[in-house]
Amino acid sequence: MNLIQKLTEIRATNPQAIFVAMDNRAPGVFPRGRKMIIIACDHPARGALAAGTDSLAMGSREELLTRCAEALSRPGVDGFLGTADMIEDLTLLGSLENKLVYGSMNRVGLAGAKFEIDDRFASYTPQGIARAHLDGGKTLTRICYDDPNTARTLETTAKILGEMARLHLPTIVEPFISHWQGEKIVNDLTTAAVIRAINIAAGLGDTSAYTWLKLPCVKNMQEVMESTTLPTLILGGEVSPDPDATMERWAKALELPGVRGLIIGRSLLFPKDDDVAKAVDKTVSLL
Repeated sequence: MNLIQKLTEIRATNPQAIFVAMDNRAPGVFPRGRKMIIIACDHPARGALAAGTDSLAMGSREELLTRCAEALSRPGVDGFLGTADMIEDLTLLGSLENKLVYGSMNRVGLAGAKFEIDDRFASYTPQGIARAHLDGGKTLTRICYDDPNTARTLETTAKILGEMARLHLPTIVEPFISHWQGEKIVNDLTTAAVIRAINIAAGLGDTSAYTWLKLPCVKNMQEVMESTTLPTLILGGEVSPDPDATMERWAKALELPGVRGLIIGRSLLFPKDDDVAKAVDKTVSLL
């Protein structure tokens, strides 16, 4: 029986097993005195299935789960970020034992949709994150000055941050200043834009006590990190044509005191040479 058959059989005949597995999962331990690394895989829920030049790289759920499981099995990997379907499948497979797990919360802004910037919360809720014994949540917060739907995203994000804080659960906010280019949303990765996005995100909610940031590794990261006291994880972004140069940028960012680690998805799950274990091990060595 392959992975798909195994998981589908459980879901069809014994869905309660998912809740039992979530309840019995051994929790992860937050690293002290060192940087952390989280494997991210919430892209499919936006319809964003591409990695590198393959537009359907994440289309096979068995292939995707296999890659995630391999990445999570490598020494030094601390946890996983994903939507409920991915987290539940990986929990059933035993891949999230002793791992930190973060639930992705807003996935309505589908990649390429006319309503992409209207990024409502339709995945994990704060209550759902607590009920599933997860360690926190994550939200993508794109700020588009020429799209009025941004206001709703910011307002809802502020409410979610307050609800998560009252549950003593951290929220990783991924803020961008974004623009429409034709029918496509493009994130502004200039130093000034990232600093502006950080300051907007940091002020959301009635407390920032449990707010973390997820930021791109851009030029002048020291200047970027001087703009916030919020703990920060560096994101991986698209699969790089020059992985060695990317690793070098990550290594330099990790030297900054406000950077608490890495949260990487496609770059490690679909590396240029297709060797997941090698890519993960090399990244862990940066820590």
